[in-house]
Amino acid sequence: MTTAVERLLEVVAQLREHCLWTRALTHDSLVEYLLEEAHELAGTIAAGHTTGQDAEELKGELADVLYQVVLHARLQEEQGRFSFEDVAAHLAAKLIRRNRHVFRPDGTLQERFPATLEEIERSYDAVKAAERPERTGPFAGLPASLPALTLAAKSLDRARRSGIPVPGPAGNGHVPVQAASDEELGELLLGIAGAAAAQGLDPEQALRRAVRRFQDRVMQERPGRDLD
Repeated sequence: MTTAVERLLEVVAQLREHCLWTRALTHDSLVEYLLEEAHELAGTIAAGHTTGQDAEELKGELADVLYQVVLHARLQEEQGRFSFEDVAAHLAAKLIRRNRHVFRPDGTLQERFPATLEEIERSYDAVKAAERPERTGPFAGLPASLPALTLAAKSLDRARRSGIPVPGPAGNGHVPVQAASDEELGELLLGIAGAAAAQGLDPEQALRRAVRRFQDRVMQERPGRDLD
């Protein structure tokens, strides 16, 4: 009996063979669609469409993202490099290897599991660092093209987990944040964006440059530490 995944792979292969538009797709041309579908999925989740009838919308968005992954894998399979099956096998092996607090090397479950998030973070970070010894610094592998707020949050988290003081109440405290909830924080950020616009400033680029300065300071003070 054909599984849903097998049928999906068959349909995509047939589209690549018989649909001129799909046949013309490349990794480069697919990037814009991948980003669009990922943002649509994030928007669906942010809107709370995850339960009841709304879950059907989530299912559709997940399917759109999966289609992008299958297409990219199919392009490689046509070149004789790897298949979607190889991608799935790579992911399973990576999850087992990275999460040694859950799995033994052979993929079976550990007898006991960490009781705190801190233990999990230490275990996960140690494995990642050992996998990529050529990468130096806590920000290695962090895409510079991420949205500025996401890039800032991830950079600060990487620094924190590496034992490096970070700006803000959780670090050295020189950047006060008067927000007691997500809603208040959102209004604060909206106000900052509005003030920047009124002065002809670009908050996205300003924050991106601030993140770069922070990363540069960290690398000058404590080079050679990797968390990716």
